[in-house]
Amino acid sequence: MHYGENKVQEGLDKWSHIKPKYKKLKLHLIGRLQTNKVKFALKIFDYIHSLDSEKLATKISLEQKKYEKKPKLFIQVNIGNEEQKSGINKEQLVDFYQFCKKLDLNIIGTMCIPPNDNNVEEYFSEMNKINKELNFKELSMGMSGDYLSAIKHNATYVRVGSKIFGNRV
Repeated sequence: MHYGENKVQEGLDKWSHIKPKYKKLKLHLIGRLQTNKVKFALKIFDYIHSLDSEKLATKISLEQKKYEKKPKLFIQVNIGNEEQKSGINKEQLVDFYQFCKKLDLNIIGTMCIPPNDNNVEEYFSEMNKINKELNFKELSMGMSGDYLSAIKHNATYVRVGSKIFGNRV
């Protein structure tokens, strides 16, 4: 069973007492990860979908050695080159991936949150192409409103929380 959390602290609060009892339970951090929370994230999360900087990559590399745990990582790509969003610009992706490989990070794929401009098909198609060029098997993209389009473009992980739980304020 796979579950996602947006925030490290919420994940720790909800799952710390449950996860040790269920070995097949896999937890995904789908929200942004700050470097000061990496050591806490590694305690509980099996997947991190938001690797978005050399600083964060370096911190994960250092902490994974301490905990002897290598999470599965997705490089977050800022597919629309939006200033307000996190992620690696697609032009810098290959160099960033090489940097991560030198740090012995377990990069399994890419992740994106496309711009909200009704062109999701275009962005998902581009992400699928990028993912294939880097020979990744996993692709994290799509949310409740566009997950069918994401699946059409080979997404292997989608985030459908509000489809399941509704929109909570």
